[in-house]
Amino acid sequence: MATEPVILMYHSVEPYTEDPYRVTVRPERFERQLRWLRRRGLRGVSMRELRAAPDPRGLVGLTFDDGYADFVARVVPALRRYGFTATVYVVTGELGNHNAWDAAGPRKPLMTADDVRRVADAGIEVGSHSLTHPRLTTVDDAALQDEIGASRIALQELVRGPVDGFCYPYGAVGGREVAMVSAAGYAYACAVGARSIDGPHALPRTYIGDRDSSPRLHAKWIRHGLRNRKVGAR
Repeated sequence: MATEPVILMYHSVEPYTEDPYRVTVRPERFERQLRWLRRRGLRGVSMRELRAAPDPRGLVGLTFDDGYADFVARVVPALRRYGFTATVYVVTGELGNHNAWDAAGPRKPLMTADDVRRVADAGIEVGSHSLTHPRLTTVDDAALQDEIGASRIALQELVRGPVDGFCYPYGAVGGREVAMVSAAGYAYACAVGARSIDGPHALPRTYIGDRDSSPRLHAKWIRHGLRNRKVGAR
């Protein structure tokens, strides 16, 4: 089996004093992480570009969950400095609000509808992160249909184009969720951590946080290679 490309999972990039969920990376750390990729001849790209590449070697998927407002203010300018792109997954029904699902964490503003249009027009891939950010494995079928299917319809109207990607809140995914994401017309979906379900609708990703210095990034890179050798041996 060919080696699976690396997909990195980010959330928020901004200065902070507390972050109980470890979803925030300081801007200076993020800059160093991007520089680490470039020094190794790697280029960060959107999932759309990664999946379309005939040969993904040298490419790294950059994904950002939740659609925080700092994606526009801090992430996009940093990506441009390095010639990188990315995919941002937004909570379609919460645009312009804040991260109410992180009850014990600091309030973080989310991208507005205008923000989403602007980044899409600038060539950033926008995907769905559901309507309201529930743990999808705990909702009934009717609610699941809205969270997955209705969010795609609304987002396509907003960006005036196709929405190919979905991202499972909390990484909560099982066979029912994969089947519904596929039926809703998504070409792929991102999960969290190592692969537990095969196929393009539960792609594994590597979490990146503020503690990930160059040595930790290197260790995660090695771990990815080892994991792929095990996958290839099945």
